[in-house]
Amino acid sequence: MNRESFAAGERLVSPAYIRQGCEARRSHEHLVRLLLEKGKCPEDGWDESTLELFLHELAIMDSNNFLGNCGVGEREGRVASALVARRHYRFIHGIGRSGDISAVQPKAAGSSLLNKITNSLVLDIIKLAGVHTVTNCFVVPMATGMSLTLCFLTLRHKRPKAKYIIWPRIDQKSCFKSMITAGFEPVVIENVLEGDELRTDLEAVEAKVRELGPDHILCVHSTTSCFAPRVPDRLEELAVICADYGVPHVVNNAYGVQSSKCMHLIQQGARVGRIDAFVQSLDKNFMVPVGGAVIAGFNDSFIQEISKMYPGRASASPSLDVLITLLSLGSNGYKKLLKERKEMFSYLSSQLKKLSETYNERLLHTPHNPISLAMTLKTLGEHQDRAATQLGSMLFTRQVSGARVVPLGSVQTVSGYTFQGFMSHANDYPCAYLNAAAAIGMKTQDVDLFIKRLDKCLKAVRKEQNKESNVSGVDNYDKTEDVDIEEMALKLDKVLLDTYQNSS
Repeated sequence: MNRESFAAGERLVSPAYIRQGCEARRSHEHLVRLLLEKGKCPEDGWDESTLELFLHELAIMDSNNFLGNCGVGEREGRVASALVARRHYRFIHGIGRSGDISAVQPKAAGSSLLNKITNSLVLDIIKLAGVHTVTNCFVVPMATGMSLTLCFLTLRHKRPKAKYIIWPRIDQKSCFKSMITAGFEPVVIENVLEGDELRTDLEAVEAKVRELGPDHILCVHSTTSCFAPRVPDRLEELAVICADYGVPHVVNNAYGVQSSKCMHLIQQGARVGRIDAFVQSLDKNFMVPVGGAVIAGFNDSFIQEISKMYPGRASASPSLDVLITLLSLGSNGYKKLLKERKEMFSYLSSQLKKLSETYNERLLHTPHNPISLAMTLKTLGEHQDRAATQLGSMLFTRQVSGARVVPLGSVQTVSGYTFQGFMSHANDYPCAYLNAAAAIGMKTQDVDLFIKRLDKCLKAVRKEQNKESNVSGVDNYDKTEDVDIEEMALKLDKVLLDTYQNSS
């Protein structure tokens, strides 16, 4: 209600009570005003009543919510289901216009304001996380892979002779397919083994730039966040190479916002050399549903070019999700999550190290990877690959998600390119291993339950390897806890093992 409405209310209720209600309303409005004036994430998170009031105020600025609206066009924000309308807080028009995803819509002032505020808050969080000199960013309603494709397509217009993208190998399909989808030929640079770590082969990158010629290279496509034993690329050195040869540099920072080390690499790379854009996922870094990413960079005009490359309007859902999340957390809440994630990484590392030593395995030494860990699987018996596959299936059927078991010698073809040792980021990594990651939002109980279930699964697999029957040993899994999960898992184990034997 506005001042006139409150004044009218004083004729019905005691003016003292109305004034008290008016002051309460002003406290909400004060938070909104500070947000609009500063464009930064509030230090302390908002309560739900302030959030819902703010979203309602924005939504009624969109034409589909005007009381007297008369829509005669083909896109008037009509929604058949009231449930769908409520799910989206009645933001129906989406964001952007046909020629620019960041442009203001005349029909949707509220949605446009929502979009601008969200981009401003995300930029603030990226700076808070460590990339202090970033100049611009925008939320795009596509996951990381397609967002990378959008960056490559924008660079195409700047580099018409370019045919190749130089890509230090990382065995993850979407970042590889992003280059294929954009119409370019990936030039795979194999990693070099340093101790347990797989690191960027800088000499091979520079040699390939010289061989192909800078004008024929669209960009170098590097990676920060990755599965151990691969570690983040040597971004500073790559950025210098790109600057020296005049080659653009796009960084896949998929879940790197949550890591101060990954963000520091990007900041340093931009300081000493060239980084044109870096792309990160919304769901992995901000704990929202899958479907959005953030494209950011150090050259404001280039980031605007990328936003204008997006064809048509876009869904406002990813922007709405991350706006609600950041306003709920506040910058203090997000910093607390970052701090807790670091603590969980140390805790997971110590617990996994203890467990690995119990089974005469070891935690791979990967100090340059700040998120992912890997434990060797060398002592699983004679049929190591089959045992590793069985371990992975047992963990999955016991509701352990996210852990990756990587056997030796896996071969996979992706978009016509065949990779030896796929998932291990190398043709012949020395051993099979198991991955686990300490990502934002992980809790101590998650680590404890994972270690407990992994321990039981390792015991079961080892007993299995010592028996002549391929299935009977599974019954030795300790069923003292998680009874319902175990009953279902044992049935799934039998199916998965039968499938493995039939395909071998």
